[in-house]
Amino acid sequence: MGDSDAVGSTLTRRRRATLAAGRGASLQPMNGRSATVCQSSVTADISADNGLEKKRDRSLETVRSKSKTEKKKRRGDISDRLSCHKTQESLLSSASGYNNYRGILNWCVVMLVLNNARLFLENLLRYGVLVDPIQVISLFLHDPYSWPAACLLIVSNVFILVALYTERQLSKGSFSEPVGFLVHCINMAIMLTFPAAVVLLVPSMTPVGGAFVLGIYTILFLKLYSYKDVNMWCRELSTVKAKKLARSLSCDRKVCYPGNLTIRDMYYFVFAPTLCYELNFPRSPKIRTSFLLRRLFEMLFFIQLLVGLTQQWMIPIIQSSMKPLEDMDLSRMTERLLRLAVPNHLLWLIFFYWFFHSSMNFTAELLRFGDRQFYKDWWLVYASVCVCVVYEFYEEWWCTVLKDCLGLHFYKPLLRRGFSKMVSQSAVFFLSAFFHEYLVSVPLRMFRLWAFTGMMAQLPLAWFVGRFLRGNYGNAAVWISLIIGQPFAVLMYVHDYYVLHFRQEAD
Repeated sequence: MGDSDAVGSTLTRRRRATLAAGRGASLQPMNGRSATVCQSSVTADISADNGLEKKRDRSLETVRSKSKTEKKKRRGDISDRLSCHKTQESLLSSASGYNNYRGILNWCVVMLVLNNARLFLENLLRYGVLVDPIQVISLFLHDPYSWPAACLLIVSNVFILVALYTERQLSKGSFSEPVGFLVHCINMAIMLTFPAAVVLLVPSMTPVGGAFVLGIYTILFLKLYSYKDVNMWCRELSTVKAKKLARSLSCDRKVCYPGNLTIRDMYYFVFAPTLCYELNFPRSPKIRTSFLLRRLFEMLFFIQLLVGLTQQWMIPIIQSSMKPLEDMDLSRMTERLLRLAVPNHLLWLIFFYWFFHSSMNFTAELLRFGDRQFYKDWWLVYASVCVCVVYEFYEEWWCTVLKDCLGLHFYKPLLRRGFSKMVSQSAVFFLSAFFHEYLVSVPLRMFRLWAFTGMMAQLPLAWFVGRFLRGNYGNAAVWISLIIGQPFAVLMYVHDYYVLHFRQEAD
């Protein structure tokens, strides 16, 4: 207000001076020049007064706007102090954008550990200490004078050398492509039937030893199938390039076909932690001793943990489940199934880490094998509209088999021949179900198809999840099928094995 008062007083003084000058001019005689000067001065004073008035008006408007702004700000501050609500979503709502659930995850882990610790303590109080490593060793050495499992492992070298010899003859032109294909088919067919016949017919072969040997032969079968396909592709590519270029091809210090057909290359592939053959595998620069020792320690520790938890936790639950299964008591059967689900799933996760991380990384480090992506983030696989979530889960979990071997040598060839994606995925699941049943039924010497049915049941589950469930719901459905389906199959096999062997002996 001080600026406006000063402007007002100045304007008043200027007006009085102008009026006095006007009166003095009117009393004097008027000639032309003096009148003009007087008139111009009066006009200048009037324009100056108008400018001052405008300036005063602007100053008043500025002061009024400032006062209004201050009043609004004071009213806004009061409103903010009195208001506590605004438009926002709940934190657990998907629309909120909140995703920091680390505290909830830690809470779930603590609760899971405490619950399993209670179950384990209850098991110890009820059954005592049941861990017996000597009993496990005796399963492999049931008949130390024959050792059929070790003999079968030695015989497997025959099939490896036959595959190498066949590829050498094909590279020289001594075998035609149909003859070489026939020899490979016969060799791989005997690989599956011969060890199975030995396991079924030799009484000294234990179920554990039989499962171990058949697992080795299954891996070797898939390796030799990939070995056959890749060398065939190399011959086809060499023929095409020879027709186009008609000259020798340099390989830039890498192994070229048929230079890969050596015993050293063959056995490197046999022991390498992969099922998909390449002429030039990626190699790490050196062997890291500390990394190798850590993986070795993990292998020894987790295999002992697997055996101990099986003896201490799973076997008592399975034994106590025989009576409800015989009586077909559904309520008690369901209770035993849920009791078995937790230790079974825990053993499944420990086995995954022991085999796919510790053991395969140990072998890869020892052989300086460079590709260490033996699995992917299968725990984050969600359902989507166009992708079969169950197939995607198994592809991420067992990347080495489904992605490399079955995907490259079985799934993609079916797609190239015009089969649909669903039919090709079904064929892959059928082959996987066959090997699951092969590795369970043959060592147990009984055929119940529980493993086969469990794997094939993933196809309608995949259709249901892809059709009706999305996001976390699809992921939860896959987890439920794994947590409940596996112990159900275990109970069925154990019950049938008990009825087939021990009840007949009792009778």
